Amino acid sequence: MKKESTNRMGTVPVKKLLLTMGIPMILSMMLQAVYNIVDSAFVSNMASGGEAALNALTLAFPVQMLMVAIGIGTGVGTNALLSKSIGQGNTQKVNQVTGNALFLGILIYILFALFGIFGVNIYVSSQTSNAQIMEMTRQYLSICCIASAGIVFFSIFEKLLQATGRSMYSTTAQVVGAVINIVLDPILIYGYFGLPEMGVRGAAYATVIGQIASALCGLVFHLKYNKEITNKLSYLKPSAAIIGEIYAIGLPAIIAQALMSFMTYGLNIIFGKIDETVVTAYGLYYKIQQFILFAAFGLRDAITPIVSFNQGMGSRSRVKEGIRYGIIYTLGIMVIGLVALEVFATPFSAIFGLSGETQQLCISAIRVISLSFIFAGLNIACQGIFQALNSGMESLIISVCRQFVFVIPVACGFSLLARQSMEYMWLVWLTFIIAEGLSSIIAFIFMKRINRNIVSKLEG
Repeated sequence: MKKESTNRMGTVPVKKLLLTMGIPMILSMMLQAVYNIVDSAFVSNMASGGEAALNALTLAFPVQMLMVAIGIGTGVGTNALLSKSIGQGNTQKVNQVTGNALFLGILIYILFALFGIFGVNIYVSSQTSNAQIMEMTRQYLSICCIASAGIVFFSIFEKLLQATGRSMYSTTAQVVGAVINIVLDPILIYGYFGLPEMGVRGAAYATVIGQIASALCGLVFHLKYNKEITNKLSYLKPSAAIIGEIYAIGLPAIIAQALMSFMTYGLNIIFGKIDETVVTAYGLYYKIQQFILFAAFGLRDAITPIVSFNQGMGSRSRVKEGIRYGIIYTLGIMVIGLVALEVFATPFSAIFGLSGETQQLCISAIRVISLSFIFAGLNIACQGIFQALNSGMESLIISVCRQFVFVIPVACGFSLLARQSMEYMWLVWLTFIIAEGLSSIIAFIFMKRINRNIVSKLEG
């Protein structure tokens, strides 16, 4: 039976709700991209070794994205399960979900801290043999992993606030961390105000300090404003059933984001066999495009709790509106991003002080790969919808296709031509259009089936 709701996610018109919840989430995710791109902009302009430092941050990037993937994926599962439990009025489960999410955050942090101590050297040596780049990558990545508590716990608190419809507070916490990172970057990298010049280590310290500040703000906002949730140590006791439900929803999101890490890691190796300048150029393009992709991820993270809540409430009309406007708004973001990157490709690439050849490679990547944004927008929106409607496997399949199956083999094949002549690099960039286009066809088929089997069976 359809339930009446007094929660804004069940009463505010869906197209307005997507904007009021989505805009703060979009800003939050775009600010997440600031950490890497700001570090890159400052280290690239170091007095010496700027391009090597830029390459080092590109090699470290997959691990940083893996941290984000596991943290946010756990948060996405928590978000959807918490939203549904609130919609169902199950207070006990709301509290258990929150406690188990925090318990998982502790385990995730321990995992990455151990990697920072014992695994960084092996990881770095698998991608490059350049001694300078290896040492810079090791310095930067060790600090980011050992002090990763900030990014892990902010990911949890962010989703707790979003699940209760208080995304503005999570965005505020994200802004605080981003501002601190931006302010500290030049001070610690270049050694201003009497501090030692720390280079890439300074960039790492600025990043983790900003992340810790965001996590602390998120904790304060959660304790103060999430009145639907009771916080007790007893709720930290792990429940296999709750953790299973969190990851039944969140595992596809983890894999979706983790595949970005594995894809980038694999592409770093493939591109490195063409030339180190290709690694640097693609790494910069990837960080530039993050502002657009992360904006779409932010809207996706608004789609998920809204659709999930209204499914729990039994409202077919509001679920269908969430799907329709979620796709429309996400495609709108991607169109705006496509136009911006095509128009401003040259000035964006010039920010990083690249050599002529590397800058031209970066511009060509922007011009070609950005054409995949339309297909990517549909895929990203569908993934959020699938996660909300307990169709995690469909979301996982789309992720695997668009970020692995249709990318690594195709890029590897095209790279053989590029190794013979750099004139064929445009074919390598074409890989991403092929991958997103084929994946969007699969997503469309899944959407038709889910609409028939799940959405149409809800009450009107």
